[in-house]
Amino acid sequence: MTEPTKETAGPSGRPLGRYRLEARIGRGGMCEVYRATAVAGPWAGRIVAIKRLLAEMATNPQAIDRFLTEADVSILLHHPNIVEVLEAGEMAGGYFIAMEHIDGRDLAAIMERCQAKGIHLPVDFALYVVSTLLLALEYAHEACSPGGDPLGIVHCDVTPGNVFVSRNGEIKLGDFGIARVRSVEPHTDGIWGKPYYLPPEAFEGMSPTPATDLWAAAVILYGLLTNRRPFAGQTIEEVGRAVRETDPPSPHQLRSEVPEELSQVVMSALSRDPDRRYATAGWFRAALARFMDERIATQMAIASVVRGLFGSDSNIGR
Repeated sequence: MTEPTKETAGPSGRPLGRYRLEARIGRGGMCEVYRATAVAGPWAGRIVAIKRLLAEMATNPQAIDRFLTEADVSILLHHPNIVEVLEAGEMAGGYFIAMEHIDGRDLAAIMERCQAKGIHLPVDFALYVVSTLLLALEYAHEACSPGGDPLGIVHCDVTPGNVFVSRNGEIKLGDFGIARVRSVEPHTDGIWGKPYYLPPEAFEGMSPTPATDLWAAAVILYGLLTNRRPFAGQTIEEVGRAVRETDPPSPHQLRSEVPEELSQVVMSALSRDPDRRYATAGWFRAALARFMDERIATQMAIASVVRGLFGSDSNIGR
């Protein structure tokens, strides 16, 4: 893993190295995220997001490795639909990642709002979001090292909480914290990621592959179209059994507005047989393109939908 550069530290609300932390905008089990302003260096004056490893995780080797993996992988990726990582470093003995600030909402919040209101997102919205997500995955899966060698990146955590929709309708994939780089870790086995978004083979201990991410994208699309997950369960074992043994109703069965042929595409992408799924993000995206009206599915339209759901309170601050 890359050794982070060191920066000086200061309390929240005051300069922290070359950044001034302004407000904490998120906290999870391992990290916290601040909105900040770069006060020096190449990004001076820019609003950024600072992700910091929690102090109680600073002695946890697994947490540190995951955090540095996110920094190492993300800093190699430069794509308009992937959250840009500016730099990684160490502040007062703690690790940080500086990344672009996204003014908007994550897809999980959007889906939860729709469920709460009892409404469905427009079909073209769902298609636009997932098609754009597939663009990001296609780039990541095909990314190469500076020397031109394929990296074999698999995100492993493609979930609604890691897909961001900006106030301007931009779609961004973030959080490569558990990504696998097969050129470095070619024999990674076990379950990686959140059970609801894992394919059948993941529950059988197989290593993550690009198919892992494509399955997750299909689960997201199913949820955007129907307001529900295709597979249910309260434990990893229950979810795994549902994924391996049950056939969910098609999106068309749950929502007649979804064209039957589009529904068939989604169900093919969720086939238990990997050979019946789409082999690449590009193929999956091409299958969806037939059903998306580009005059309707636009970045401006996405922004309008988010404003309609949240009004002026559309900031996640990421």
